[in-house]
Amino acid sequence: MTRRHVAILLATHNGARFLSEQIESLAAQTHSHWTIFASDDGSTDDTYAILEKYQKQLGADRLVVMHGAQQGAAANFLALLRHPGILADYFAYCDQDDIWLPNRLERGIHWCTTISETTPALFCGRTRLVDENSTSIGASPLCSRLPSFQNALAQNIASGNTMLFNQAARRLLMKTENFDDVVIHDWWTYLLISACGGRVFYDAEPTVLYRQHTDNQIGIGTGWAARLARLTNVLKGRDREWNTRHLRALVPFIEHMPAENRKTLSLFEQARAASFFRRIALFSRSGVHGQNALGNLRLWLTVLLNKI
Repeated sequence: MTRRHVAILLATHNGARFLSEQIESLAAQTHSHWTIFASDDGSTDDTYAILEKYQKQLGADRLVVMHGAQQGAAANFLALLRHPGILADYFAYCDQDDIWLPNRLERGIHWCTTISETTPALFCGRTRLVDENSTSIGASPLCSRLPSFQNALAQNIASGNTMLFNQAARRLLMKTENFDDVVIHDWWTYLLISACGGRVFYDAEPTVLYRQHTDNQIGIGTGWAARLARLTNVLKGRDREWNTRHLRALVPFIEHMPAENRKTLSLFEQARAASFFRRIALFSRSGVHGQNALGNLRLWLTVLLNKI
């Protein structure tokens, strides 16, 4: 495997319960040319002590420990992303409570090396779901359509814990003018790279054990209770608020978008401000879509109720 260097961007906060298992899985990667940059967001448990223990074990050149701004997980990841002292060929977001399978980095690098270094490239994929005891409880939904800007406007299929991206993608992300409009770091990564003509690959083979537990900041809800919660959020206007923030954050990047994506964006924006029948027509022309029938049904509900 190529000696391309990977910066593993690990955001931690009170993660002592599962952190050791995650770091052990990073150390077991088949691609061994990496550095962990851990930003701790003011933990009050043993998280920092665990980081220090592994720093001594792995070496200060393999595990760099920093202090986060204590503004939440997304801000912690974005601070790592923008840190001028973090230099690498590729970058990988890393949650504190998952388990990486040994080929997590190798598969991502294998694909990324097929893309020109001047083109923003993002590798992501499906996950296996495990419970607090690392027992398998299923898998994340399998995406049936290719990643695209038209999909990214509607939903995030790119789980941050599976992402690996190149320097061109990082340079693009660092041009973000207002990170306050970023709903969550991984969705913004998928949205921006696809918007600006970058390449996005979704791997159907899971390389991460995505732990589901009561302290998850973000998890994958696949049952009817989770679907009902998402529907409730639609009715409350959450989707419309998130879309407003995304569209505002995309404004500085319009000149970087291919003509097709600029057209999609324009139609989507017009649809949000249009009357009922014109809204339906404009949205249909935009091509914005979900990954499956249920996702599209929910998306069209937001259109009909003017919650888009």
